[in-house]
Amino acid sequence: MPDVVRPPGPPSGLFSGGLFAFRKDPLSYIEKVAADFGPLAYFRAGHQHIYLVSEPDLIRDVLVTRNALFTKSRILQRAKTLLGEGLLTNEGTSHIKQRRMVQPAFYRDHLVGYGAQMVALADQSRRRWQNEAILDIDQEMMRLTLAIVGQTLFSADVEQEAPQVGEAMNALVAIMPLLMLPGSQFIEYVPLPATRRYLRAAKLVEGTIYRIINERRASGENPGDLLSMLMAARDADGDQSAMSDKQVRDEALTLFLAGHETTATALAWTWYVLAQHPEAEAAMHAELETVLNGRLPTFDDLPQLRYTQQVFAESMRLHPPAWALGRMAREPLELGGYTLPTKSIVIMSPYLMHRNAKYWPNPDRFEPERWAEGDFYKRDFTYFPFGGGPRICVGERFAWMEGVLLLAVIAQKWRFRLVPGHVVERKALITLRSKHGIKVTTLAR
Repeated sequence: MPDVVRPPGPPSGLFSGGLFAFRKDPLSYIEKVAADFGPLAYFRAGHQHIYLVSEPDLIRDVLVTRNALFTKSRILQRAKTLLGEGLLTNEGTSHIKQRRMVQPAFYRDHLVGYGAQMVALADQSRRRWQNEAILDIDQEMMRLTLAIVGQTLFSADVEQEAPQVGEAMNALVAIMPLLMLPGSQFIEYVPLPATRRYLRAAKLVEGTIYRIINERRASGENPGDLLSMLMAARDADGDQSAMSDKQVRDEALTLFLAGHETTATALAWTWYVLAQHPEAEAAMHAELETVLNGRLPTFDDLPQLRYTQQVFAESMRLHPPAWALGRMAREPLELGGYTLPTKSIVIMSPYLMHRNAKYWPNPDRFEPERWAEGDFYKRDFTYFPFGGGPRICVGERFAWMEGVLLLAVIAQKWRFRLVPGHVVERKALITLRSKHGIKVTTLAR
């Protein structure tokens, strides 16, 4: 059999490939590979053959045009041990059916109510802070968005459980690199410290979800939130069957975890860049004063909070929470003039595309003004913080609204400045987190 012709890339032997470098710092590794070898590059991580795609048309080909020829990547397949068959991990016609049943929860009439709850909870948070105090804004945003997802999607108060859920999320995130290794399907049976923490974390988070579901069933109430919709959902174009208890659990758990981690991360990075750019901060404050005149924002204010949206969009350009997307080839297929074998992994990185000088002038500079005439929902795959194609984040509009409203509420009362000497360093895990947190000093306005 002739050798497979692959795109250019670093040495790719079984032991000379990028497994250890990729595991240690995956984002830095793919940055170097893309810089050295171009928009379609190949590298090997152990037994895994990986194709790094950094060209918009090829990304569209994978995520949109020929998405049916790909499945989710290995790491999300392994995540089924926790998430089951929720929207994030499910495939094929089952995924299409589930998405159709969940989508109505994010229609405009529901978003209006969610927005009011977001604003109320953000107002409570901002009232708790003291002037000239030191906060880890990363953790503060995690706590706030967890409360929001509990209230808006499940009508449940999870604030008391926030520290435990936060620790659980850290444990779940920490084990993900192990799930990329050969034989990872057996990792939960190996008594490693990380494995034990993961299993405890999974039990805690799952217990929180089941408590919420059981309390709802016992009460018989229908507050019109996502959980109510999941319990009552029917497939309008199918057999009209309801979701099973297991399906409700899987979807609720997926949205519970994904619904707060990504937005909290995006907001933390936004406060980080605003603290370094007082001119952009001042422009946002001026807009808030003009549009809101001291009152709390509402859903209807969103179109007028244009500059605040620009700030959030630009922050997600520089620091997209979902820093990479992965797909696995179902069968041999052609991409960019090369044939990819079955089970090849394709990685597409919003982080790399968002900072690509070919598409973005001054790509590493924070410039909200670049969005003055731009479309926040552009789909050319030079900007795709929420993914793209049929599997684009189902809660995209929810997350946009949450980000802008929380920025508005908090910035009305507070400015933040980075604590001198505290090192802020990115860490690419499931999301693009800050390795040591983001510590800020609060300054009352």
